[in-house]
Amino acid sequence: MTTPSDQLSTLSQALQHLRSDALAVPAFSRLAQNQLELLAALPPQYAEVLYNLLDRLESSALFSEESCSFSQGALLDNLQLWLDKAQLQLDKAKPA
Repeated sequence: MTTPSDQLSTLSQALQHLRSDALAVPAFSRLAQNQLELLAALPPQYAEVLYNLLDRLESSALFSEESCSFSQGALLDNLQLWLDKAQLQLDKAKPA
């Protein structure tokens, strides 16, 4: 069974692959949406924010950077921020 921390690590690695164009946006989005143990371990608003970011990321992938209202680079930065905050939440939830 995969732990929430394992899934967070998988998602973090996938984001790096996405940044280096080694992974396509739809594949990243599917992977992110399937990290169910991670999402279950986080407060509910984390899933809402993640899905919102993924929707905007998928929209940005359909258009060139200039014609899209979302900057793909900024969305990737926001996904990294989401990952960082998710890590803090998981760390807080660990027993001392």
